[in-house]
Amino acid sequence: MFDSPWIAAALALFLWWFSTGAILLAVRRADRHGPAARIWAVLWHLPILVLAGVGFLDSLDQATVGGVYLGFLSALALWGWIELTFLTGVVTGPVRTILEPGVPEWERFIRAWGTVAYHEILLAVTLLTMIVLSYGQANTIAVLTFGVLFGARVSAKLNLYLGVRKINVEFIPEPLNHLPSHFRTARMNWLFPISITALSVATGLWLERLWVAESAADIVGYALLSALTALALLEHWFMVLPLPDEKLWRWMLPARPQPPQAITTSEDAR
Repeated sequence: MFDSPWIAAALALFLWWFSTGAILLAVRRADRHGPAARIWAVLWHLPILVLAGVGFLDSLDQATVGGVYLGFLSALALWGWIELTFLTGVVTGPVRTILEPGVPEWERFIRAWGTVAYHEILLAVTLLTMIVLSYGQANTIAVLTFGVLFGARVSAKLNLYLGVRKINVEFIPEPLNHLPSHFRTARMNWLFPISITALSVATGLWLERLWVAESAADIVGYALLSALTALALLEHWFMVLPLPDEKLWRWMLPARPQPPQAITTSEDAR
């Protein structure tokens, strides 16, 4: 059953939804208990990082359906733990202040980079390490998975910086409240068509590889990569289309903690 490309694609879709929701849930709960809870949230999930690293190494010489799934899941777990360090504010960048209006564009870019610098460097180092360890190995699904996630993230962040029509700030945690000031709202930017084209071409290439694949492992691997890249493409479209994508996860998250003065706001009066 698990060697079906349809099952593999459905699994990729479920893991995309579930893992995103699980990370948001952990971050929202940590937000309710302060800075120490955020650090503990990262530490409590360290076993996931260890298991992901072991799974990645173990998958490299397994050119089987099981090895492909192991590599894919390991890459997602590695990515998820690193994302948790960012969303909890543990690993972000040296800039943690709101961007003042009227700064020159060059300074705006430097400050925007400063909000995510340490995290992006950690992701890049992890990807480079995976590339080195995967070189010449039988199973490269893990590094390809991580590479797709990394490329899509860089593209998304640059588009948010340059300006998109819809910026969803509902799930931004408290330690990152300064991030929206570095974003820009615009109908279109020069990078967005390039991003959409690149992700569409990448999805098409994975599908072409899936079409001509002969082994079960290759079929599952290319189905997973096709689905994951298509989801990255969909997330880019969410930035310009008026679709309520936040509803996919809002129902499963506890309410954001409110300051005491919020009790008397006009919204409560309504």
